[in-house]
Amino acid sequence: RLHQSPGAKEIDTCRWWLDAERAIVQPRLVLALGASAARGVLGRTVSISKARGTPLALDDGSELWITAHPSYLLRLEGAAREEQARLFAADLAAARERLGELTG
Repeated sequence: RLHQSPGAKEIDTCRWWLDAERAIVQPRLVLALGASAARGVLGRTVSISKARGTPLALDDGSELWITAHPSYLLRLEGAAREEQARLFAADLAAARERLGELTG
């Protein structure tokens, strides 16, 4: 792998920056691509397979949707890649539909 995933300490150290950006932008929906992104928003580690497909309410009133990071899909092969790509597409479609509900 060309890049390494950040460690929990690195994510937690930089979390204040993400929180500040979210306070300015005030998104209605946040889509976390991967476990590192989810930890950056939540401040704790989550299982993508358990968290995906269901929005999590955040303290600021927005929703967090979690899915796999696209680079994860690229590292898979065969049937596993096809299945994870299907789940990824379903996650994106669900988040898009929900965003439409929130903004429309």
